[in-house]
Parts: sequence; structure tokens; C-alpha cells
Amino acid sequence: MMRASKLFCICVLCGIVSAVSAQNVYKTDVVASYYADKFNGRKTASGETFNMYGFTAAHKTLPFNTIVKVTNLDNGKTVNVRVNDRGPFVEDREIDLSKAAAQQLGMTASGTARVSLEIVQSPDEENAEIERTLIAASAKSEEDQRWDIQLGAFADKGNAKLLARRLMQAGFTNVAYQKVGNITRVVLRDIATGDVDAVEDKLDKNGFTQYIVRERKNIVTKTTED
Repeated sequence: MMRASKLFCICVLCGIVSAVSAQNVYKTDVVASYYADKFNGRKTASGETFNMYGFTAAHKTLPFNTIVKVTNLDNGKTVNVRVNDRGPFVEDREIDLSKAAAQQLGMTASGTARVSLEIVQSPDEENAEIERTLIAASAKSEEDQRWDIQLGAFADKGNAKLLARRLMQAGFTNVAYQKVGNITRVVLRDIATGDVDAVEDKLDKNGFTQYIVRERKNIVTKTTED
């Protein structure tokens, strides 16, 4: 009974795997052709310039930017192409490949080949990937940001020096002045994003509870030694 149950589970799992794989299969036995020289440099239906050395394809209905895996059924060679054009407008042909893609499939001599088509990535998935890339880039940009923490702003430079001295006595080594008109700011300068919280905690523990955190952008500062 246990063996039968295991066999049933294996069959069910195999069925699930087959179903998942089948979802990506678009066409199983169709004809591919390719287009090249006389079209090279012309505008495609998507507005892009056709480059016969790129891995692209024309299809009558698949959305632009769909990534399709094309398999040559005669030799087993495969290539991934991105749909950026419309066609082919010849009866019984399913997809028109760039010259580079046709070469990878080994079909340039014959001009056509029997192929299967599998959807590797839909435009929605591509947009999601782009969004993930932008989020990662944004996070990296945030990591690269630098910050100044302003502790005071004084018309009297003497008062600025007194505050700077207190900060240095508390163990802060990045104390600096910023001159804005007749005002002298006292700041902790050039702090990495990941260090801001720790610096704020240290300020609070030493009784410096009033401050302003500013992103550091082309700010001219002078060290307290100047």
C-alpha cells in the first residue's frame, strides 16, 4: 500500500512538472526562416533599428520584447531571441529570425528549419526584472550617499568653536565648519548612510539632542583646525 501511494505521488509530481513545462511551450513543430542583409539598418515594427547581428525575431502576434527559445528540431541547436518586429508574411512560416540567430541554429544554408518555440520571458516579467534592477540600483545609490549632521549655526564664530570643542571632547573626530553667508555651521561631516544611526545614538548619549541630518551634496567644509 505504501509503495502504491509513493508511486501515485511520483506520478502526480511528474504530471505537475510536465504541466509547468508545457505552459511555456508555444509551438512544437513550425517553420522558421530568417531575414538579413537588405533589411539591415531598417526600422522594425517596434521602432527599433534592425540589426541582423543581434538575437532578435519577427512574429505576427507575440508581444514585443517577448523572449523566445527556438530549438532546431533537426539538429537540437537552440537560441534565445527577443521579438521586436512583425512577420513573417509568408504562408506556413511562424517566425523570422535575425541572421545571427539563424547561424546559431545552423539553418542559414537551407534558409528555413523546423523548430519548436518556448516562451522564456514575457514582457511583464521583463518589466518586473527591470523594476528589480532599478530597486537594486537605488539601494546601491543609497549606500553611496554621504551625510552631514548639523549641531548648530552661529553668527558668532566663537560660539561655533565652543560647540566644536565640546564635540571633540565627546570623541567625535569629524567635526567641521560650514560657512553660509555670515553664519558658521558646526557639523559632523561625511558620514556613510550605514553609520548615521550609530552617530545619532552617540550624540544622544552625550547630550546632543538637537541636530539636522543633511545629504552631502557639493558642500564646502572646513575642519576645526582651519
